Amino acid sequence: MATDLKTGITEAASRAADDAVRKTVESILQDVETRGDEAVRAYSQKFDRWAPADFRLSPAAIAELLERVDPGVRRDIEFAQRQIRVFAEAQRDALRDVEIETMPGVTLGHKNIPIQSVGCYVPGGRYPMIASAHMSILTAKVAGVPRVIACTPPYEGRAHPETIVAMALAGADEIYILGGVQAIAAMGLGTASMAPVDMLVGPGNAYVAEAKRQLFGRVGIDLLAGPTEILVVADDTASADMVATDLLGQAEHGPNSPAVLVTTSRALADAVVKEVERQLTVLPTADLAGVSWRDYGRIILVDDEAEAVEVADEIASEHVEILTRNPQYFLERMKNYGSLFLGPETNVAYGDKVIGTNHILPTRRAARYTGGLWVGKFLKTVTYQHVTPEATVIIGEYCSRLCEIERFWGHKEQADHRVRKYAKAGVAQ
Repeated sequence: MATDLKTGITEAASRAADDAVRKTVESILQDVETRGDEAVRAYSQKFDRWAPADFRLSPAAIAELLERVDPGVRRDIEFAQRQIRVFAEAQRDALRDVEIETMPGVTLGHKNIPIQSVGCYVPGGRYPMIASAHMSILTAKVAGVPRVIACTPPYEGRAHPETIVAMALAGADEIYILGGVQAIAAMGLGTASMAPVDMLVGPGNAYVAEAKRQLFGRVGIDLLAGPTEILVVADDTASADMVATDLLGQAEHGPNSPAVLVTTSRALADAVVKEVERQLTVLPTADLAGVSWRDYGRIILVDDEAEAVEVADEIASEHVEILTRNPQYFLERMKNYGSLFLGPETNVAYGDKVIGTNHILPTRRAARYTGGLWVGKFLKTVTYQHVTPEATVIIGEYCSRLCEIERFWGHKEQADHRVRKYAKAGVAQ
């Protein structure tokens, strides 16, 4: 039976925090919808102390930043983007248009059509999230989206050069130095200076995720990628220092990033607690990681691997690392996760930065019903039909009788009209 050895804050406290975020975001979105650019500028000044003459970077400014970045850094960015592009292109190739004749004269099909305009949010703030440019902008471009715009917050009072380079190399058509809810509002609602998009994608803090949630319906969204999560499943073959390193490596994202250990070993659990405490004395980001571990860290002791699968699927974490003697067991049995990292040779940081899979993943148990961002999210799979005159008489008679059962008389007449028209013409029967 699973036993909690360490728990975080209560569910009630978590809901109270969510309510506060919801109200703040609702107010900002209403203001931006009413006042447009004026409100966007006011919130940018308030939250980021940033109010340039134009939030959009000019081609000349982008070119200057491209020149400023160290060539070695640019090569590293290009390497990461190659890995992501290769995998995204393979995923795109797996998506095929379909057309079949289901009976003589009835042709059905579907087409995968790119969304026409996408807004990508690339987080900044304390951490310039360069990799999020690859994951969102580049993937949208591989899918064939013609207009991809991107917003990123200012970093230390200016555009962050490496982030802009990543955005430009990924293929962004418009780049704005604008962050937070005001950026999501501007892209989703549109202003006098920014045409609205059809879809919003990208990770962010709780406010960004809530803004996307509230705008969903007016625009599409990828998923509610809120504060990052990690779940490590480990047995007695795992080392406490590796487990602690990987837990804190995600906890450093922010003060509300869940980090969970599910283990079959009580000795490992005890050792991880001590090792986390030790690492927090030397980790440069301990101010955030320590709070996150205190409030959102969990350790769950389970009886065996089968129970570990059950608990992990219930948690449905964004990232799941498997540090056990038989990682394949979990690949074959687990159902709910954003991305799975098998064995000690890989880790979440690889997925976040460079290996090629997308790091924009479901959080807060959304992995129960969706996967992460990928090429397919930027495509609409739409259907079409074509029917010959002969076939419409046959289909029409079936449709007429089925509509009569449901008392849909207008629907029935659509079918009857065609039966009369084409049967009279002597094309069938």
